[in-house]
Amino acid sequence: MTPSLLGRWQTRLLLLATVGTLVSIPFALGWVGSPPGTVYFWILIYVAIFGIGWDVVYDQLQRYRWDRDWPAIYQLLAGIWEFIFVACGVKIFGFLPIPIPKEQLPIVWVIWHYSTVWLAVFIASQSLMRILFLRWRFRGGQWL
Repeated sequence: MTPSLLGRWQTRLLLLATVGTLVSIPFALGWVGSPPGTVYFWILIYVAIFGIGWDVVYDQLQRYRWDRDWPAIYQLLAGIWEFIFVACGVKIFGFLPIPIPKEQLPIVWVIWHYSTVWLAVFIASQSLMRILFLRWRFRGGQWL
């Protein structure tokens, strides 16, 4: 499937709003040993906002590929790149406003949370989306 820009946005927002939220709840409640708080949902929001911008870049890069397809390894690299960007914004440079002091959330929890959410969203996009939305892959990733 070659996703369109609108399809990328719809899929990203749907999966982060559903799967991302479900995965973030145990972190926010401290069930996995993490410091409890809403910061995990803020990180999820930042990933969604910045991801919309990154999708424009990915869409342009995809046009240079001969088959205009985006293989799974590129999705992995994109996930790593997006993590570096968000983690630097949250922990290192502090240019993303988070409603709790950044010293209260160790970087290891940011890595663990992002990795878990990203893996769940990736698996859902490769399996669950194809089951629930049969025409999703034929419409360029658009589910509406």
